[in-house]
Amino acid sequence: MKQPAVYILASHYQGTLYIGVTSNLIARTWQHRNHVADGFTKQYGVEHLVWYEQHDSMESAIQREKQLKKWNRAWKTRLIESLNPAWKDLWPKIIGDAHDIGKAGFPPSRE
Repeated sequence: MKQPAVYILASHYQGTLYIGVTSNLIARTWQHRNHVADGFTKQYGVEHLVWYEQHDSMESAIQREKQLKKWNRAWKTRLIESLNPAWKDLWPKIIGDAHDIGKAGFPPSRE
């Protein structure tokens, strides 16, 4: 899934949110889920992909990320719930049916 994307991660339903941008949603989500880097998502356990939006260019993805970061919590919640009302983790959706993450070029998850 190498395509610019903006994404929102949550610690749990209605939990702490993190908004980011990436050129590879699968790889970046894997990094968050496996706590590859120290930072906000590792500190607060924010690892469930609850919303994402693909873009044609990194420039437009970055613009959208900046826009969403300015939104209040209620707007972000409505955005998530417009496509994912139960706040389900979308990780299985983006990796498809392959339960062996190694097939996507990443080591198996520690889950």
